[in-house]
Amino acid sequence: MALSFALYAWTLVAAAGVVSLVRPLKAIGIRNRWLAWTVLAVGVAGVWFVLSRPALADYATSTDRHLDAFMPIYQFSEVYQIPVRAPRDRIFSAVLSVSADEIPFYRTLAWIRRGTAPGPESVLNPPDGVPLVTVATRTSFVKLAEEAGRELVIGTVVIAPPGVRLAVGSDPASFRALDQEGFAKAAIAFLITPQADGWAMLRTDTRVWATDPVSRDRFARYWRVIAPGSAVTRLMWLRAIKVRAEAPVPPAAQSRPSAPPG
Repeated sequence: MALSFALYAWTLVAAAGVVSLVRPLKAIGIRNRWLAWTVLAVGVAGVWFVLSRPALADYATSTDRHLDAFMPIYQFSEVYQIPVRAPRDRIFSAVLSVSADEIPFYRTLAWIRRGTAPGPESVLNPPDGVPLVTVATRTSFVKLAEEAGRELVIGTVVIAPPGVRLAVGSDPASFRALDQEGFAKAAIAFLITPQADGWAMLRTDTRVWATDPVSRDRFARYWRVIAPGSAVTRLMWLRAIKVRAEAPVPPAAQSRPSAPPG
């Protein structure tokens, strides 16, 4: 995330240089167009430096999660969590049933991510009222693992060689085995860990593994641009799950009439 903030900061510096070529921004110390060219050059150099930084591999430190089995090595990751006061089964049900309509800013950020184009149904263009996990697994994601009340893992191929039309990563076994050059694969997990006094910790992990340096560097540039928006999306997604899980249970669902004696 630090590199993403640096990228946006250097972009602002470059933008100030561009504007000052038309009209120097004397309020921030750019007094003439020669200085504007210098500011622009420094900003562009900063952007290039951030985008060209290599991403180092990281390794899972445990083996007790399904996510670790499918993504033990990765170059990109983000982790967020939120406490939820609800039983684990209700939290897990909320993970499976929350739709994009319940996640603040989701549609706006997804619209930006897909370049404002309409596009087919996907996690970046979900229909109204359909659980987001359902949209994901019936479009570009595959369900890798599901342990009710504890963990859900879904995955997708995010980079593939041009023209490849193979069923790569289309099931858990092929996703796990995918290591040919030219690919990058991503896994998203939701983990529920019980806490004291009726609380549980809901955590989401996103991991991405690129199979070769070219794919790694290509994805790194994309990741550093979208990371802040992705963070907001994940945090709001967790919040929506929390709201649904902690919502009062309707009386009709609490006590259903028993069947009459036969």
